[in-house]
Amino acid sequence: MRPLLALVAGLLIAWMPAGHAAPLQPFVATYEAWYQGRQAGAATMRLQPDGPNWRIDLSIRGNRGFAGILGLNVEQGTRFDLVGETFRPLTQHTLRKAAVLFNRRTEGVYDWTRGVATWTGDISKRRRAPVPLQPGDMSALLINLALIRDAAPGAALQYRFVDGGRARDYAYLTAPEPEIVQVADVSYSALRVSRTNGGNDEMIVWIADGVPTPIRILQREDGEDAIDLRLVEYQGAP
Repeated sequence: MRPLLALVAGLLIAWMPAGHAAPLQPFVATYEAWYQGRQAGAATMRLQPDGPNWRIDLSIRGNRGFAGILGLNVEQGTRFDLVGETFRPLTQHTLRKAAVLFNRRTEGVYDWTRGVATWTGDISKRRRAPVPLQPGDMSALLINLALIRDAAPGAALQYRFVDGGRARDYAYLTAPEPEIVQVADVSYSALRVSRTNGGNDEMIVWIADGVPTPIRILQREDGEDAIDLRLVEYQGAP
């Protein structure tokens, strides 16, 4: 694989207004994982072809001392296809680890022929019930891709999250103009995109034009920083 971005100290990556949606390109992105303001591990996000379809995966690994935190030891992935510019999930899996011998795995199938999604594995009986699908429904990882595609200054964005045996409407608001965001040794001109209907659980994503993955993903709980992923580098296909 050849690098699309060589991280250079002091480099400024500018944000420019988005045009039409760019075609998907495979990438591998590496993040620092922070927890409550402390560096706590690493994460990898990967987008790649999967036969005639696509697959996006996220793996977060906590360092020693943070291995018991569920949110810092997660592997999840979604296989999906494209219908026009719509990301349509086909299967989904999540593996959560909190300690030795403590794993929770779930598997989801989006059956667009029948119009329902179902989950199996370590999931409550209530969430095993089929979830009716609507056009445009996405998993959490696909919503990240959609934010990259759709973010524009001042834009209000609406998505329907269908994941883990539940469906929710997600509303996001994009800042009216980009801001300078420092991650690792690089300064980006990036748009802040904030979920507006999450209650006490906030999600903020920063997006830089030309970068195929969020440069920062911050989850806040009750007003305090919880899990914070900060981009270190990314690579594209050879």
